[in-house]
Amino acid sequence: MTKEIQKQEVIVTGFGGQGIVLAGKILGMAAALGDHKESTLVQSYGPESRGGACCAQVIISNRIIQYPYVKTADALICMSQSAYEKYKDQLKPEGYLITDRDLVTPDGCREFFDIPATRMAEELGRKMMANIIMLGFVTAITALVSKAAAQEAVQSSVPKGTEEMNLKAFTKGFEYGVSKLKGKEKKATGQIGVTS
Repeated sequence: MTKEIQKQEVIVTGFGGQGIVLAGKILGMAAALGDHKESTLVQSYGPESRGGACCAQVIISNRIIQYPYVKTADALICMSQSAYEKYKDQLKPEGYLITDRDLVTPDGCREFFDIPATRMAEELGRKMMANIIMLGFVTAITALVSKAAAQEAVQSSVPKGTEEMNLKAFTKGFEYGVSKLKGKEKKATGQIGVTS
């Protein structure tokens, strides 16, 4: 996403207990405090918070934000199949669809980026950090916020004593995103399978 774009609308969604709202909060904080932009966060839950539908709507802008709700998303980040089904039609045709590979199967009507965030978090020994891994991935893929601003926001938002582990999770997601972009670039230029 280029710097000239004035406003970016983002939906982070999944089910309660995945840290969806925290991910949205960190994204908004990174934009406002680290990148010195305007940002808003609107959150909503289904009837049950843990296990029910959960959504965080984040708007990032170079100008004052008049309306805090997402009309059409520039990025849709899905961490559950039901969330994907509910919000997929709100994504702009050219927008980023980003999913947790093991939890969401898009219907194949558009290009998307995926990461096994939950599995990677389990490998780190903390399933609860899937949202932070996803945040690192989103930062690399979309450049909605700078890496430094996102890392700073992660550090100041997670429980005391878990900062180092969460930064490790963020970095894991970010590096996965960078390698995904490199692979996509090679594929686009026809370099797949070419040895140097």
